[in-house]
Amino acid sequence: MTNEANPSAPAPRSVLVTGGNRGIGLAIAKAFLANGDKVAVTYRSGELPEGILGVKADVTDMASVDAAFTEVEAAHGPVEVLVANAGITRDTLLLRMSEQDFTDVVDTNLTGAFRVIKRASKGMIRLRKGRVVLISSVSGLYGAPGQINYSASKAGLVGIARSLTRELGSRGITANVVAPGFINTDMTAELPEETQKSYLASVPAGRFAEPEEVANVVRWLASDEAAYISGAVIPVDGGLGMGH
Repeated sequence: MTNEANPSAPAPRSVLVTGGNRGIGLAIAKAFLANGDKVAVTYRSGELPEGILGVKADVTDMASVDAAFTEVEAAHGPVEVLVANAGITRDTLLLRMSEQDFTDVVDTNLTGAFRVIKRASKGMIRLRKGRVVLISSVSGLYGAPGQINYSASKAGLVGIARSLTRELGSRGITANVVAPGFINTDMTAELPEETQKSYLASVPAGRFAEPEEVANVVRWLASDEAAYISGAVIPVDGGLGMGH
């Protein structure tokens, strides 16, 4: 099956990006849209560009996740490409970090990814194909002070991708991790100037990445060109983590 507008192009796929209404998530959604795919995003608030289907969802609630998938499946068909991007931070040093700070971040970033992957895998197994891309972070493997909760949640995504690869690799399903470094987003822009300068000094590339640079890697990992890559961690960090 091919794309009618361009017979040589592959058929548009059903793509779902969690947390896709801003920053890296929105850039990823736009990259797949430009690719000719049918794109949906989960979000909790805000506006979305034309052409992207927005479904309200809370990744900490399985019933909410299930309802969102049902809505996407009705509009676009079974999800063939899942990008688990939804995440939160509660940065504070260990001795000040409450147990709630830790569990909230892990429940959203790690268990949230488990919930959406579990729901998506049902359709992928039936189709005997699928692409799962988990958005981690350089701090997941490199570590960062004040981010014990966030780093733990992002490191855990690597274990999910590699176990998923061993479970479902024979079904034509791949699972990979993209680990961005410092990206030019609203969150980075809000950091104090001195903090930004110190971060910049640690990046060999000498600059922060644009969200589109992460999105392009995600789109490629979900393509036929990357069909034999699974369980990999791809850093997009300008050399900051050196692949840690």
